[in-house]
Amino acid sequence: MSDCKTLGIGLAGFGTVGSGVWNTIEKNGELISERTGKDVSLGITKILVRDRNKTRATKSAVPKEILTTDWHELVQDPSVDIVVELIGGTTDAFEIVAASLLAKKPVVTGNKALLAERGVELFAISRKMATPIFFEAAIAGGIPIVKTVQDSFVGNQIHSFTGIINGTSNYILEQMTLRGIDYPTALQEAQDLGYAEADPALDVNGWDAAHKAILLATLAYGFPIDPQNIYVTGIEQVRPADINFSKSLGYVIKLLAIVRERECGAVELRVQPSFISNKHILAAVNGVFNAVAVNADAAGESLFYGAGAGQGPTASSVVADLVEAARAFTHTSRHRGFLPYRESGTLVPIEETTTAYYVRLDVTDQIGVVASIANVLAKHEIGISGTHSPVDSTNPDAEFVDMVFLLHTCPFGQLTKALQEIEALDCINSAPVVFRIENLG
Repeated sequence: MSDCKTLGIGLAGFGTVGSGVWNTIEKNGELISERTGKDVSLGITKILVRDRNKTRATKSAVPKEILTTDWHELVQDPSVDIVVELIGGTTDAFEIVAASLLAKKPVVTGNKALLAERGVELFAISRKMATPIFFEAAIAGGIPIVKTVQDSFVGNQIHSFTGIINGTSNYILEQMTLRGIDYPTALQEAQDLGYAEADPALDVNGWDAAHKAILLATLAYGFPIDPQNIYVTGIEQVRPADINFSKSLGYVIKLLAIVRERECGAVELRVQPSFISNKHILAAVNGVFNAVAVNADAAGESLFYGAGAGQGPTASSVVADLVEAARAFTHTSRHRGFLPYRESGTLVPIEETTTAYYVRLDVTDQIGVVASIANVLAKHEIGISGTHSPVDSTNPDAEFVDMVFLLHTCPFGQLTKALQEIEALDCINSAPVVFRIENLG
């Protein structure tokens, strides 16, 4: 810390969120200083950019002399006390965060992929160097769920999280539901509006939500989780027919992240499109908003709702972590990073998770199709609660049709084995599409 007690911030990345952090500190710097402690203020002293000559979308001019294209220069700059990593990815970002921790400079990051995939390494460095990592912005944008779990729920055993934690997928599903448009059209509109990236893969394939769910689970249950060990599917296969069928049954389709501790202590963690009752509170979470429902033993049921992304909400979380990092300089008792309290834990194998299911099959329209499929399901002791074959009004004479089966609750592994046999039938033309039917209470 300098003699004037101003903590210098090094911003690694100056895109949407980085410029939002600059704007927030410029606008509310005095207020932030008062809330941090009157003897401490925050100032941005170095910014890592790709192009020093690019015009910046900030409300006040950024001095060119504080810009650099070399991250080593940012980390090594003696005026930088705290490093904020906002470049994304898991390669250069890892190098920046690791180097910062080794230099005993606290890190603030919103990089959920980095922490989910390489957090074990970074948190080990954090512990070794007694230097914290703060990551409120990594989960659900402006919703303060990380501090809530770390602080407000510190005396609770958390039974579960159920979350809608990807705004892009939520927006796409909402538009398909409200307007009857198909997935490609809804995705293109999301991109046109800036809700989806040019490459939307992580949003729509479920992995953005999965990275956040991994962090929530690690916070709550105290052991590192390998992303390769969790089950993730996205919304790419959702069709208007699925949306319409869910509505007729009183459901909506949402991309859900489920984190749940079993009685044996093992943790169930999965992300997939799911049918949920249209009367459940999460059914009303629309647009690009996020929500996380938490069930804890002492606090009971809680719901956290808000903007899950965007410049303002994410910058708000980053600045909150900056204040926390600043306080750690002057109040060592407040120092904390991510400190797992269990070396290992157990994930519930996806095959052992149980729900009811909606299964859509592309079948050849011929006599005996339903009976053939039903025989396989019966062989595997899976009950059928309903069947349906929606008529394509544009092509009533189609040779191939969709056949929908609603199945009773059973282990997912049991269903998988049955569907492997069903897919091998001559009347089946493509891989079955499976959505879970969640009973959220």
